[in-house]
Amino acid sequence: MIAPVLAEIADEHPDDIRIAKLNVDEHPDIARQFSVMSIPTMIVFRDGQEVKRLVGAKGKGQMLQDLDEYL
Repeated sequence: MIAPVLAEIADEHPDDIRIAKLNVDEHPDIARQFSVMSIPTMIVFRDGQEVKRLVGAKGKGQMLQDLDEYL
């Protein structure tokens, strides 16, 4: 549901953000490692460290507002 929104944001900001998706059903160990308890969960990393966590589906406007400091 949010994949098209994330793809659009990544296309609009190719030098600022990279989007990676993980299927938690296929990789439950990684989901556990990052304490993903609900879907969708978006984790923002900077220099390999988690700097922000967004949980729940959001529209493009809200997503851009939440990611503004990183774009």
